[in-house]
Amino acid sequence: MTGTNQHNIDAKGRLAIPAKLREELGDVFYVTIGPDPCLTIYSDQSWARLTEKFDALPYSKARALRPLFSNAVKCEPDGQGRILIPQKLREYANLKKDVSVIGVSSRAEIWDSATWQAQEQQELESGSMLCAMEELDF
Repeated sequence: MTGTNQHNIDAKGRLAIPAKLREELGDVFYVTIGPDPCLTIYSDQSWARLTEKFDALPYSKARALRPLFSNAVKCEPDGQGRILIPQKLREYANLKKDVSVIGVSSRAEIWDSATWQAQEQQELESGSMLCAMEELDF
């Protein structure tokens, strides 16, 4: 998944998922919290792989991921391609109205647009992208 899309969350907490992204995610996908102040979207297949890895962890490590699973919601877009983002998740990611939906390889993320712009700028200026590209032998 790639690209950045600007969208709005409506007054009822619904977000229209871009058509191209819906094609990549499939009819059912999962939205949950992550380590950054954003929400992460996993396709049904990616979620299954994540769950398999989780199930293989020792309990002492798996329990640290409880919030990831306890805050996950299974999503099926309505006829207009919208999903309802629960209030708790919107609060976690500080999502008010303007959001950026970004593709990040095998997943997507939903950011408050201002927060994403600051995060992206910081990563571009810090040189962390260059370090990561070197690690991948780019």
